[in-house]
Amino acid sequence: MMTEGQKAKLAEYSAAKRPCPARERLAALFDDGAYTETGSGIMNGSNYAGVVTAYGYIGGCPAYAFSQDRTVMSGAVGKAHSAKICKMLELAAKNGVPVVGIYDSCGAFIEDGAEALNAYSDILLGMGNLSGVVPMVSVISGVCAGSMALIAASADFSVITEAAELYVTPAQSGANAADAVKSGAVSAIAADDQAAMELVKKYLSLMPQNNLSPVPEYDFAAPSAASYADAESTAKSIADEDSILEISADFGKAAYTALCTVAGTAAGIACTNKTKDKLTSDDCAKLARFVRLCDAFGLPVITVADTEGFESEGAESVRACAKLAGAYAEATCAKIVLVSGKACGGAFIALAGRNAAADAVFALPEAVIAPVEPVTAAEFLYHDKLKGASDLAAERNKLAAEYAENEASAFAAAAKGAADDVVTAEEAREKIASVLDITAGKRLNKRLPKKHSVLPL
Repeated sequence: MMTEGQKAKLAEYSAAKRPCPARERLAALFDDGAYTETGSGIMNGSNYAGVVTAYGYIGGCPAYAFSQDRTVMSGAVGKAHSAKICKMLELAAKNGVPVVGIYDSCGAFIEDGAEALNAYSDILLGMGNLSGVVPMVSVISGVCAGSMALIAASADFSVITEAAELYVTPAQSGANAADAVKSGAVSAIAADDQAAMELVKKYLSLMPQNNLSPVPEYDFAAPSAASYADAESTAKSIADEDSILEISADFGKAAYTALCTVAGTAAGIACTNKTKDKLTSDDCAKLARFVRLCDAFGLPVITVADTEGFESEGAESVRACAKLAGAYAEATCAKIVLVSGKACGGAFIALAGRNAAADAVFALPEAVIAPVEPVTAAEFLYHDKLKGASDLAAERNKLAAEYAENEASAFAAAAKGAADDVVTAEEAREKIASVLDITAGKRLNKRLPKKHSVLPL
């Protein structure tokens, strides 16, 4: 039997689990609003720690989450706050399940002094250790400032609500949600907490539980039509009906990245023809990060190559292309390429080069694959024919078109081993699905012993 004192303590303890925005967000995240708190009695002096940690099910799969409680010391991060999060990260690592972090905090608990710095450092270490091991998603529901902004941005996916703020220093410009998505600091923007949690569920539904788990598989319906006019129609032509979830839609104007399923198997799809613009450094960074994410969790990457090349010439172009090429070359997941338009020179090598960038390369009949742009090739190869032309530009374009039709055609590429097959738009999805099936058990490529690669910034 409990004593009166024990009853009073229990009542006080239960009252501490009062409804608050932090718990409401967890209820919106977990299936049926049900979750189990961990470390609920941890105190920071006379107050509770200012963060709620819990586990439950998201889409029928187990997951851990923490939600900062701004109603307790404004959600300030101190030693006790950090200890709860780090313990939860440790449990997620042991059990191999995803982690969702919900951020709403004014910053550090100043009274902890230098210990507050260690508190952030401990969380950052825990997140770093989990990166590439289990999927991690950040939800920025309020103020996410200072070191916590760095931690939130280090997740695999991040969602910011329209009223939230993300910044390192208070005077920093671009702290609002719209600027955060345009800069690539977060993956998507949501109208409110409920919409953000629904987006988190979609992300996790297309990811394995951890880096050793098989990729998710679902029942599927095939797309009704095939069109490769732009990135969106291309993705819809390859992916299963209603399975596409675009990632970082507002960052990088020419590149398109999305999670999806193809013939029921979860995969990543990357297209370079979201616009007709050349690839910028932002586009290259977006594509490289996406490829590294998919590779970390064994998701196959389907790349649709159709680009005029890289926007800037010189050193900046070299750096951006090297970053992109390095990400593809390092990736050991299944890599399938469809050349739907133009892929010449460095663009082909980085995105579709055999062995380094692709396990299988298909090309549509209208594809142009060549070491250099057709106009450049015409100038170099047919210089004598251009001499004395009454309309030099027209003659150059004519010869370039002939070069593209003959020497740089998809059929010429297939004849020289740069493409495995030339396929029609209607055949492309079936061919890609067949490679996904045969590479499902792909073993790691032979790699020299190393700690990690050093990709350009």
